[in-house]
Amino acid sequence: MGEFDLIARYFTRPSRHAVLGVGDDCALLHIQAGMQLAVSSDMLVQGRHFLPTTPAAGLGHKALAVNLSDLAACGAKPVAFTLALALPSVDEAWLSGFSQGLWELADAHGCELIGGDTTQGPLNICITVMGEVPPGDALLRQHAQVGDDIYVSGTVGDARLALEVFRGTVSVDMAHFEAARLRLERPTPRIALGMALRGVANAAIDISDGLLGDLGHIVQRSKVGAVIDTAWVQDSAAISEAMQSISFNKRLEFALAGGDDYELLFTAPPDQAEAVLDAAEACGVSVTCMGRITPVAGVQVLDLQGVPLSRRFASFDHFAT
Repeated sequence: MGEFDLIARYFTRPSRHAVLGVGDDCALLHIQAGMQLAVSSDMLVQGRHFLPTTPAAGLGHKALAVNLSDLAACGAKPVAFTLALALPSVDEAWLSGFSQGLWELADAHGCELIGGDTTQGPLNICITVMGEVPPGDALLRQHAQVGDDIYVSGTVGDARLALEVFRGTVSVDMAHFEAARLRLERPTPRIALGMALRGVANAAIDISDGLLGDLGHIVQRSKVGAVIDTAWVQDSAAISEAMQSISFNKRLEFALAGGDDYELLFTAPPDQAEAVLDAAEACGVSVTCMGRITPVAGVQVLDLQGVPLSRRFASFDHFAT
């Protein structure tokens, strides 16, 4: 099968929203009048971002999900995406599964594939996603205010838990492993919540490299600090049953520095607490308040007695030595 046959069979559909989609040198995309275009790119490399054993359908889902999560963090509505795909060889069974997982998530969010590229090489997936947001409504990292509450959506730490089970450093029962593995391989982009938080939250980011590391981006860009408590790691909606089955110290490490959660981490004024909870309930997702924004630079983590922890939590860095 040649390159263009591959594209035609697995990655081509009639355009629904794009003026011109797959098949020409460029796609043409119409954006609604008065809207801003939000654009983000993420690359997944085998051995770096996913295991070789990851099912093809799950990988198709995750490749798009991590990009949609960036749109969610900005409060943007998905519109379209491009796909650049390097393949070691043409494996039709793999391509069928990968495209199925990709299309299912794309259809769920009304986001269409409008172009991209394919080549031969080590397995590498790069998606660029585009969305719409009203001017002035985008959630950004730089607008956290002193006194804001800090929230996280859904649960955190599960993806790291699954990875450590794969590595053999942690052992849990099969039911808990499968639940954690689902969070690792099929994360849920919080698009509806991101859009619902427009005008409610001050700042937001999605958790990809670890909660503390990504919170660090917010406080740095906003020129503020943060204090995080740890009581919620002991027992809250942000800690799944799978995470509850491991020791508190491991739970703390995975929740604060695990990464690959693709949940929303955001700040909002205390007087918006009811609006935050209403938005979360309307979207069918839990939110947990875990700290507050302070004027003192840096991120401080408090133990269960409210004493600052001296322990350091290292979030993921692609180029750390």
